[in-house]
Amino acid sequence: MRTLAIKLEEELHAQLSMIAKLEDLTLTDALRQAIDQWIDERRNNPELQARAAAVLADIEREAATRKSAIEALLGNESISKQTTSPTRRGRGTAKGDDTSNES
Repeated sequence: MRTLAIKLEEELHAQLSMIAKLEDLTLTDALRQAIDQWIDERRNNPELQARAAAVLADIEREAATRKSAIEALLGNESISKQTTSPTRRGRGTAKGDDTSNES
């Protein structure tokens, strides 16, 4: 579990505190519920999913590059060439798009 500190205007803090009290919640529980709802509302957003897929592709590409570098250092270049994907996706391109950037 991580700790998060936020600053709120006095009026907003007072309203949040009052609503939490009326709902028989702690401030922490009220904020957790609000954050859960915010995440749930955005989780199915197609634009967010496309950006997440692009970030995942970037992570996978970077991991493959690093793996190849380590294998080369260990003298396993032939293995590296067999396991590295021949295609590259450009930034912002979702997985499965036909608009990959081949280099």
